[in-house]
Amino acid sequence: MTDNQHPQRLGLAHKNAISPPKAAGNSVATQPLTVVSPRYYGRWISLLVALALVVMVAHSMITNPNFAWATVGKYLFSLTILQGLWVTVWLTLVIMALAIVLSVILAVMRLSPNPLFSGFSRGYIWFFRGTPVLVQLIFWYNLAALYPTFSISLPFMPVIYTSSMNDLITPWTAAILGLGLNEAAYMAEIIRAGIASVDDGQQEAARALGMQKTQWLRRIILPQAVPFIIPPTGNQVIGMLKSTSLVSVISLSDLLYSAQAIYSRTYENIPLLIVACIWYLVATTVLSVIQSKVERYFQKGKRR
Repeated sequence: MTDNQHPQRLGLAHKNAISPPKAAGNSVATQPLTVVSPRYYGRWISLLVALALVVMVAHSMITNPNFAWATVGKYLFSLTILQGLWVTVWLTLVIMALAIVLSVILAVMRLSPNPLFSGFSRGYIWFFRGTPVLVQLIFWYNLAALYPTFSISLPFMPVIYTSSMNDLITPWTAAILGLGLNEAAYMAEIIRAGIASVDDGQQEAARALGMQKTQWLRRIILPQAVPFIIPPTGNQVIGMLKSTSLVSVISLSDLLYSAQAIYSRTYENIPLLIVACIWYLVATTVLSVIQSKVERYFQKGKRR
């Protein structure tokens, strides 16, 4: 009988050919493996170095009498400082509200197929991003040098209203216009990028359903773009809180100007600047917490 007539013998031979050889002893196979945890020596060394530096800096700040921590505690909750803090927070909220409204309009105009709208938006962004915000702030404050009076009238009709430009452009008005118009240029690019992140098929589907442009923009595109817009917008709000310190150059009593007003009398510059820094840190920390909560709210239902 040939080998083809013995399939069992062939199967057994094939099994013996592919099966691995057994270990000589069972002691090696049954011995448990020892897991050795990694040792991150570099991390521990860097941690010790960082702690040593922190301790050195803290010791220097505490023992150095020039910091005048007693003076810092004296003026930390001063009424003048707290009023300046309120002015800073109020300016930040008003300026960002104005900037967000203008930026949505500018972003939509930038994406418009109309060359007039798109060109105006590009020119606005080019100008306000290309000039320093401090220069813009001082320019608005001195607008009366160019236009002493402000008038409202219809073409070929008598003047309806006229007023002095100095009465119209107060430090508050100059601060809101100077910072708000500049911030709108940056926010317009953020919102434009957020709108561009939405798939084009969403817009095509909305048009196929017969929606007008304002409808699909408000109901379809912007809700999907908001999760991409929130993080950079939060950063801009925090940046604006610190940028409001520029209004001190036009004598607006914000947090920095209030600190300057005190140390101009007491000549205690460093303690009052530390007080201002502490309150700026507190305000930015609160805004960071609010930003994280808003981000989590709009990220519901999404996988990271």
